[in-house]
Amino acid sequence: MDLCGQFKIFPPCRKSKKPIVTKMKIFAPITILLGFLVIGGILLSRCVFKKNQFELRKSKNGNLFSIWNYDGHIAYEDIIEATEDFDIRYCIGTGGYGSVYKVELPSGNVVAIKKLHQSEAENPVFYRSFINEVRVLTEIRHRNIVKLHGFCVHKGCKFLIYEYMERGSLFCVLRNVNEAMELDWTKRVNIIKGIAHALSYMHHECIPAIVHRDVSSNNILLNSEFQGFISDFGTAKLLDPNSSNQTLVAGTYGYIAPEFAYTMTITEKCDVYSFGVVALEVLMGRHPGELLSSLSSSSSSSSQNMMLNEILDQRLPPPNGLIGQEILLVATIAFACLHTQPKSRPTMKCVSQEFLSCRKPNLIPLTAVSLLQLRKQATYVAGSGFAYC
Repeated sequence: MDLCGQFKIFPPCRKSKKPIVTKMKIFAPITILLGFLVIGGILLSRCVFKKNQFELRKSKNGNLFSIWNYDGHIAYEDIIEATEDFDIRYCIGTGGYGSVYKVELPSGNVVAIKKLHQSEAENPVFYRSFINEVRVLTEIRHRNIVKLHGFCVHKGCKFLIYEYMERGSLFCVLRNVNEAMELDWTKRVNIIKGIAHALSYMHHECIPAIVHRDVSSNNILLNSEFQGFISDFGTAKLLDPNSSNQTLVAGTYGYIAPEFAYTMTITEKCDVYSFGVVALEVLMGRHPGELLSSLSSSSSSSSQNMMLNEILDQRLPPPNGLIGQEILLVATIAFACLHTQPKSRPTMKCVSQEFLSCRKPNLIPLTAVSLLQLRKQATYVAGSGFAYC
Protein backbone atom coordinates (compact mmCIF):
# COMPACT_ATOMS: atom_id res chain seq x y z
CA MET A 1 0.00 0.00 0.00
CA ASP A 2 1.37 3.47 -0.85
CA LEU A 3 1.72 6.44 1.46
CA CYS A 4 -1.69 7.81 0.41
CA GLY A 5 -3.19 4.44 1.19
CA GLN A 6 -1.89 4.65 4.71
CA PHE A 7 -3.53 8.04 5.25
CA LYS A 8 -6.83 6.59 4.20
CA ILE A 9 -6.84 4.48 7.35
CA PHE A 10 -6.89 7.47 9.76
CA PRO A 11 -9.67 9.82 8.51
CA PRO A 12 -12.34 7.97 10.53
CA CYS A 13 -10.45 9.01 13.65
CA ARG A 14 -11.27 12.64 12.89
CA LYS A 15 -14.77 11.93 14.18
CA SER A 16 -13.24 11.87 17.70
CA LYS A 17 -13.21 15.66 17.80
CA LYS A 18 -16.77 15.72 19.03
CA PRO A 19 -16.16 13.26 21.89
CA ILE A 20 -13.10 15.27 22.90
CA VAL A 21 -15.25 18.38 23.22
CA THR A 22 -17.76 16.40 25.23
CA LYS A 23 -15.03 15.12 27.57
CA MET A 24 -13.78 18.65 28.04
CA LYS A 25 -17.27 19.71 29.08
CA ILE A 26 -17.30 16.90 31.63
CA PHE A 27 -13.82 17.56 32.99
CA ALA A 28 -14.27 21.32 33.31
CA PRO A 29 -16.70 21.19 36.30
CA ILE A 30 -14.55 18.53 37.95
CA THR A 31 -11.49 20.74 37.58
CA ILE A 32 -13.36 23.70 39.04
CA LEU A 33 -14.58 21.55 41.95
CA LEU A 34 -11.07 20.32 42.65
CA GLY A 35 -9.88 23.92 42.61
CA PHE A 36 -12.46 24.89 45.22
CA LEU A 37 -11.43 21.89 47.35
CA VAL A 38 -7.77 22.90 47.17
CA ILE A 39 -8.57 26.49 48.12
CA GLY A 40 -10.81 25.28 50.95
CA GLY A 41 -8.09 22.96 52.17
CA ILE A 42 -5.58 25.80 52.22
CA LEU A 43 -7.94 28.03 54.20
CA LEU A 44 -8.73 25.22 56.64
CA SER A 45 -5.05 24.40 57.15
CA ARG A 46 -4.35 28.05 57.88
CA CYS A 47 -7.09 28.05 60.54
CA VAL A 48 -5.71 24.88 62.09
CA PHE A 49 -2.20 26.32 61.97
CA LYS A 50 -3.37 29.46 63.76
CA LYS A 51 -5.16 27.35 66.39
CA ASN A 52 -2.04 25.26 66.93
CA GLN A 53 0.05 28.38 67.19
CA PHE A 54 -2.38 29.65 69.84
CA GLU A 55 -2.05 26.39 71.76
CA LEU A 56 1.74 26.53 71.48
CA ARG A 57 1.76 30.07 72.74
CA LYS A 58 -0.35 29.00 75.70
CA SER A 59 2.18 26.26 76.37
CA LYS A 60 5.01 28.72 76.17
CA ASN A 61 3.24 30.74 78.86
CA GLY A 62 3.41 27.71 81.11
CA ASN A 63 -0.07 26.23 80.57
CA LEU A 64 0.46 22.50 80.10
CA PHE A 65 -3.20 21.68 80.38
CA SER A 66 -3.51 21.89 76.58
CA ILE A 67 -0.74 19.32 76.06
CA TRP A 68 -3.16 16.90 74.40
CA ASN A 69 -3.34 19.25 71.39
CA TYR A 70 0.24 18.84 70.20
CA ASP A 71 3.14 16.41 70.11
CA GLY A 72 4.73 17.26 73.43
CA HIS A 73 7.97 18.81 72.19
CA ILE A 74 7.10 22.23 73.55
CA ALA A 75 6.03 20.63 76.82
CA TYR A 76 9.41 18.97 76.99
CA GLU A 77 11.18 22.31 76.65
CA ASP A 78 8.92 23.91 79.26
CA ILE A 79 9.55 21.13 81.77
CA ILE A 80 13.29 21.13 81.17
CA GLU A 81 13.38 24.87 81.85
CA ALA A 82 11.16 24.66 84.95
CA THR A 83 13.11 21.77 86.50
CA GLU A 84 16.56 22.89 85.33
CA ASP A 85 16.91 19.64 83.42
CA PHE A 86 15.35 17.55 86.20
CA ASP A 87 17.68 18.75 88.91
CA ILE A 88 17.57 16.63 92.08
CA ARG A 89 16.35 19.69 94.01
CA TYR A 90 12.94 19.33 92.39
CA CYS A 91 12.63 15.60 93.10
CA ILE A 92 10.06 14.81 95.81
CA GLY A 93 10.07 11.02 95.62
CA THR A 94 11.09 7.90 93.77
CA GLY A 95 8.69 5.18 92.68
CA GLY A 96 8.92 1.74 91.15
CA TYR A 97 10.03 2.87 87.72
CA GLY A 98 10.65 6.59 87.94
CA SER A 99 11.11 9.74 90.00
CA VAL A 100 8.49 12.34 90.86
CA TYR A 101 9.23 16.05 90.56
CA LYS A 102 7.34 19.08 91.77
CA VAL A 103 7.19 21.69 89.02
CA GLU A 104 5.95 25.26 89.34
CA LEU A 105 5.18 26.75 85.95
CA PRO A 106 5.55 30.45 85.05
CA SER A 107 1.75 30.77 85.17
CA GLY A 108 1.79 29.75 88.83
CA ASN A 109 0.30 26.31 88.22
CA VAL A 110 1.98 23.50 90.13
CA VAL A 111 2.08 20.00 88.66
CA ALA A 112 3.74 16.71 89.50
CA ILE A 113 5.97 15.05 86.91
CA LYS A 114 6.64 11.32 87.01
CA LYS A 115 9.71 10.74 84.88
CA LEU A 116 10.97 7.32 83.89
CA HIS A 117 14.61 6.69 84.69
CA GLN A 118 16.77 6.38 81.59
CA SER A 119 17.23 2.62 82.02
CA GLU A 120 13.49 2.10 82.60
CA ALA A 121 12.61 4.35 79.66
CA GLU A 122 14.44 1.93 77.36
CA ASN A 123 12.93 -1.15 79.02
CA PRO A 124 9.92 -2.51 77.07
CA VAL A 125 8.23 -3.67 80.30
CA PHE A 126 8.32 -0.24 81.91
CA TYR A 127 7.37 1.44 78.64
CA ARG A 128 4.26 -0.76 78.40
CA SER A 129 3.41 0.25 81.95
CA PHE A 130 3.86 3.91 80.97
CA ILE A 131 1.54 3.55 77.97
CA ASN A 132 -0.95 1.56 80.03
CA GLU A 133 -1.22 4.36 82.59
CA VAL A 134 -1.76 6.93 79.85
CA ARG A 135 -4.41 4.76 78.21
CA VAL A 136 -6.35 4.17 81.43
CA LEU A 137 -6.20 7.68 82.88
CA THR A 138 -7.25 9.35 79.64
CA GLU A 139 -10.44 7.28 79.65
CA ILE A 140 -11.61 7.80 83.23
CA ARG A 141 -12.66 10.80 85.31
CA HIS A 142 -13.57 10.63 88.98
CA ARG A 143 -13.17 13.08 91.83
CA ASN A 144 -11.13 10.53 93.80
CA ILE A 145 -8.81 9.48 90.96
CA VAL A 146 -5.73 11.58 90.33
CA LYS A 147 -5.99 13.66 87.14
CA LEU A 148 -3.52 13.14 84.31
CA HIS A 149 -2.93 16.41 82.47
CA GLY A 150 -0.74 14.95 79.75
CA PHE A 151 2.42 13.11 78.85
CA CYS A 152 5.56 13.59 76.85
CA VAL A 153 7.82 11.28 74.89
CA HIS A 154 10.77 13.22 73.52
CA LYS A 155 14.44 12.39 72.90
CA GLY A 156 14.23 9.22 74.91
CA CYS A 157 12.71 11.13 77.86
CA LYS A 158 9.30 9.92 79.01
CA PHE A 159 7.20 11.57 81.69
CA LEU A 160 3.62 11.94 82.87
CA ILE A 161 2.06 15.22 84.06
CA TYR A 162 -0.38 14.97 87.00
CA GLU A 163 -2.19 17.33 89.29
CA TYR A 164 0.00 17.98 92.30
CA MET A 165 -0.97 16.45 95.66
CA GLU A 166 0.37 18.58 98.50
CA ARG A 167 0.28 15.95 101.27
CA GLY A 168 1.92 13.14 99.31
CA SER A 169 1.09 9.50 99.88
CA LEU A 170 -1.17 8.11 102.58
CA PHE A 171 1.66 5.73 103.49
CA CYS A 172 4.01 8.60 104.38
CA VAL A 173 1.35 10.61 106.23
CA LEU A 174 0.45 7.67 108.48
CA ARG A 175 4.11 7.17 109.38
CA ASN A 176 4.74 10.80 110.26
CA VAL A 177 3.60 11.46 113.85
CA ASN A 178 2.62 15.09 113.33
CA GLU A 179 0.78 14.51 110.06
CA ALA A 180 -0.90 11.37 111.39
CA MET A 181 -2.30 13.35 114.31
CA GLU A 182 -3.55 15.98 111.90
CA LEU A 183 -5.32 13.18 110.02
CA ASP A 184 -8.22 12.93 112.48
CA TRP A 185 -10.95 10.26 112.49
CA THR A 186 -13.33 12.21 110.27
CA LYS A 187 -10.63 12.76 107.63
CA ARG A 188 -9.67 9.08 107.79
CA VAL A 189 -13.23 7.87 107.31
CA ASN A 190 -13.68 10.28 104.38
CA ILE A 191 -10.49 8.97 102.73
CA ILE A 192 -11.77 5.40 102.99
CA LYS A 193 -15.15 6.39 101.57
CA GLY A 194 -13.56 8.28 98.69
CA ILE A 195 -11.40 5.32 97.70
CA ALA A 196 -14.44 3.02 97.87
CA HIS A 197 -16.42 5.30 95.55
CA ALA A 198 -13.51 5.49 93.07
CA LEU A 199 -13.09 1.70 92.97
CA SER A 200 -16.85 1.25 92.56
CA TYR A 201 -16.72 3.62 89.58
CA MET A 202 -13.82 1.68 88.02
CA HIS A 203 -15.41 -1.73 88.54
CA HIS A 204 -19.04 -0.98 87.74
CA GLU A 205 -19.30 2.19 85.66
CA CYS A 206 -16.37 1.78 83.27
CA ILE A 207 -16.77 -0.41 80.19
CA PRO A 208 -14.78 -2.60 80.22
CA ALA A 209 -14.27 -2.75 83.97
CA ILE A 210 -10.89 -1.56 85.26
CA VAL A 211 -9.02 -3.42 87.99
CA HIS A 212 -6.24 -1.37 89.58
CA ARG A 213 -4.22 -4.37 90.82
CA ASP A 214 -2.05 -2.29 93.18
CA VAL A 215 -4.35 -0.59 95.69
CA SER A 216 -2.08 0.31 98.60
CA SER A 217 -1.41 3.24 100.93
CA ASN A 218 1.57 4.14 98.71
CA ASN A 219 -0.74 4.63 95.73
CA ILE A 220 -3.27 6.79 97.52
CA LEU A 221 -2.33 10.47 97.39
CA LEU A 222 -3.69 13.24 99.60
CA ASN A 223 -4.30 16.85 98.66
CA SER A 224 -4.03 19.85 100.97
CA GLU A 225 -7.40 19.03 102.53
CA PHE A 226 -6.47 15.37 103.14
CA GLN A 227 -8.84 14.09 100.46
CA GLY A 228 -7.75 10.74 99.01
CA PHE A 229 -7.02 10.01 95.34
CA ILE A 230 -6.11 6.70 93.72
CA SER A 231 -2.92 6.97 91.64
CA ASP A 232 -0.38 4.84 89.73
CA PHE A 233 -2.34 2.93 87.10
CA GLY A 234 0.74 1.38 85.51
CA THR A 235 -0.42 -2.16 86.33
CA ALA A 236 -4.16 -1.54 85.90
CA LYS A 237 -5.99 -4.02 83.70
CA LEU A 238 -9.11 -3.72 81.56
CA LEU A 239 -11.15 -6.85 82.19
CA ASP A 240 -12.09 -8.82 79.10
CA PRO A 241 -15.39 -10.73 79.59
CA ASN A 242 -14.34 -13.14 76.82
CA SER A 243 -10.99 -13.96 78.40
CA SER A 244 -9.74 -15.85 81.43
CA ASN A 245 -8.00 -12.61 82.53
CA GLN A 246 -4.98 -14.55 83.71
CA THR A 247 -1.95 -12.37 84.20
CA LEU A 248 1.40 -12.10 85.92
CA VAL A 249 1.56 -11.26 89.61
CA ALA A 250 1.41 -7.51 90.19
CA GLY A 251 0.88 -5.39 93.26
CA THR A 252 2.47 -4.61 96.60
CA TYR A 253 3.33 -7.32 99.10
CA GLY A 254 0.86 -7.30 101.97
CA TYR A 255 -2.03 -6.01 99.85
CA ILE A 256 -2.36 -8.79 97.25
CA ALA A 257 -5.41 -11.05 97.53
CA PRO A 258 -4.40 -14.55 98.65
CA GLU A 259 -6.15 -16.38 95.80
CA PHE A 260 -4.20 -14.47 93.16
CA ALA A 261 -0.99 -16.30 94.05
CA TYR A 262 -2.34 -19.67 92.90
CA THR A 263 -5.02 -18.78 90.33
CA MET A 264 -3.12 -15.98 88.53
CA THR A 265 -6.58 -14.74 87.52
CA ILE A 266 -7.40 -11.10 88.12
CA THR A 267 -10.93 -10.08 89.15
CA GLU A 268 -12.53 -7.08 90.82
CA LYS A 269 -12.44 -9.01 94.09
CA CYS A 270 -8.63 -8.65 94.13
CA ASP A 271 -9.08 -4.89 94.49
CA VAL A 272 -11.77 -5.48 97.13
CA TYR A 273 -9.27 -7.40 99.29
CA SER A 274 -6.62 -4.68 98.87
CA PHE A 275 -9.20 -2.06 99.84
CA GLY A 276 -9.93 -3.99 103.04
CA VAL A 277 -6.23 -3.94 103.94
CA VAL A 278 -5.99 -0.18 103.29
CA ALA A 279 -9.15 0.51 105.30
CA LEU A 280 -7.73 -1.30 108.35
CA GLU A 281 -4.37 0.42 107.84
CA VAL A 282 -6.04 3.83 107.98
CA LEU A 283 -7.88 2.92 111.20
CA MET A 284 -4.83 1.35 112.85
CA GLY A 285 -2.24 3.84 111.61
CA ARG A 286 -0.03 0.99 110.46
CA HIS A 287 -0.21 -1.99 108.12
CA PRO A 288 -2.47 -4.71 109.65
CA GLY A 289 -0.26 -7.58 108.53
CA GLU A 290 0.47 -8.92 112.02
CA LEU A 291 -3.18 -8.67 113.00
CA LEU A 292 -4.36 -10.53 109.90
CA SER A 293 -1.77 -13.26 110.46
CA SER A 294 -2.76 -13.72 114.09
CA LEU A 295 -6.48 -13.80 113.28
CA SER A 296 -5.93 -16.50 110.66
CA SER A 297 -3.95 -18.64 113.11
CA SER A 298 -5.69 -21.32 115.16
CA SER A 299 -3.86 -20.16 118.28
CA SER A 300 -5.04 -16.59 118.03
CA SER A 301 -7.62 -16.55 120.81
CA SER A 302 -5.90 -13.60 122.48
CA SER A 303 -6.08 -11.52 119.31
CA GLN A 304 -9.70 -12.43 118.67
CA ASN A 305 -10.59 -11.36 122.20
CA MET A 306 -9.09 -7.91 121.62
CA MET A 307 -11.53 -5.03 121.48
CA LEU A 308 -11.87 -2.80 118.44
CA ASN A 309 -10.74 0.29 120.33
CA GLU A 310 -7.46 -1.47 121.19
CA ILE A 311 -6.32 -1.79 117.57
CA LEU A 312 -7.19 1.78 116.59
CA ASP A 313 -4.41 4.34 116.12
CA GLN A 314 -3.48 5.29 119.68
CA ARG A 315 -2.00 8.59 118.54
CA LEU A 316 -5.51 9.99 118.19
CA PRO A 317 -8.11 10.54 120.93
CA PRO A 318 -10.61 7.65 121.19
CA PRO A 319 -13.52 8.18 118.78
CA ASN A 320 -16.91 8.76 120.36
CA GLY A 321 -20.48 9.31 119.27
CA LEU A 322 -21.37 9.26 115.58
CA ILE A 323 -17.79 9.11 114.33
CA GLY A 324 -17.31 6.06 116.53
CA GLN A 325 -20.22 4.35 114.77
CA GLU A 326 -18.73 5.32 111.40
CA ILE A 327 -15.50 3.60 112.41
CA LEU A 328 -17.44 0.52 113.51
CA LEU A 329 -19.06 0.41 110.07
CA VAL A 330 -15.70 0.84 108.32
CA ALA A 331 -14.13 -1.92 110.41
CA THR A 332 -17.03 -4.30 109.72
CA ILE A 333 -16.82 -3.66 105.97
CA ALA A 334 -13.03 -3.99 106.01
CA PHE A 335 -13.21 -7.44 107.57
CA ALA A 336 -15.88 -8.44 105.02
CA CYS A 337 -13.56 -7.35 102.21
CA LEU A 338 -10.78 -9.49 103.69
CA HIS A 339 -12.74 -12.74 103.47
CA THR A 340 -10.51 -15.56 102.22
CA GLN A 341 -13.14 -16.62 99.66
CA PRO A 342 -13.45 -14.03 96.85
CA LYS A 343 -17.13 -14.82 96.24
CA SER A 344 -17.90 -14.05 99.88
CA ARG A 345 -16.46 -10.54 99.64
CA PRO A 346 -18.85 -7.68 98.87
CA THR A 347 -18.50 -5.79 95.60
CA MET A 348 -17.17 -2.27 95.70
CA LYS A 349 -20.57 -1.09 94.51
CA CYS A 350 -22.11 -2.60 97.65
CA VAL A 351 -19.45 -0.99 99.81
CA SER A 352 -19.95 2.39 98.15
CA GLN A 353 -23.73 2.22 98.55
CA GLU A 354 -23.39 1.21 102.18
CA PHE A 355 -21.27 4.29 102.84
CA LEU A 356 -23.83 6.46 101.04
CA SER A 357 -26.78 5.02 102.97
CA CYS A 358 -28.39 7.02 105.72
CA ARG A 359 -29.14 4.27 108.17
CA LYS A 360 -29.64 5.26 111.77
CA PRO A 361 -26.53 4.00 113.59
CA ASN A 362 -26.61 1.79 116.66
CA LEU A 363 -24.80 3.58 119.45
CA ILE A 364 -22.49 0.75 120.48
CA PRO A 365 -19.31 1.72 122.35
CA LEU A 366 -16.19 0.48 120.60
CA THR A 367 -14.92 -0.84 123.92
CA ALA A 368 -17.76 -3.40 123.77
CA VAL A 369 -16.94 -4.74 120.29
CA SER A 370 -14.37 -7.54 120.07
CA LEU A 371 -12.49 -8.54 116.92
CA LEU A 372 -14.17 -11.92 117.11
CA GLN A 373 -17.57 -10.22 116.97
CA LEU A 374 -16.36 -8.11 114.06
CA ARG A 375 -15.25 -11.19 112.15
CA LYS A 376 -18.58 -12.91 112.73
CA GLN A 377 -20.45 -9.80 111.66
CA ALA A 378 -18.21 -9.47 108.61
CA THR A 379 -18.88 -13.11 107.68
CA TYR A 380 -22.59 -12.49 108.03
CA VAL A 381 -22.44 -9.32 105.95
CA ALA A 382 -20.29 -10.96 103.27
CA GLY A 383 -22.43 -14.09 103.17
CA SER A 384 -25.79 -12.37 102.86
CA GLY A 385 -24.80 -9.21 101.06
CA PHE A 386 -25.61 -5.67 102.06
CA ALA A 387 -29.27 -4.77 102.17
CA TYR A 388 -28.78 -2.19 99.42
CA CYS A 389 -27.29 -4.56 96.81
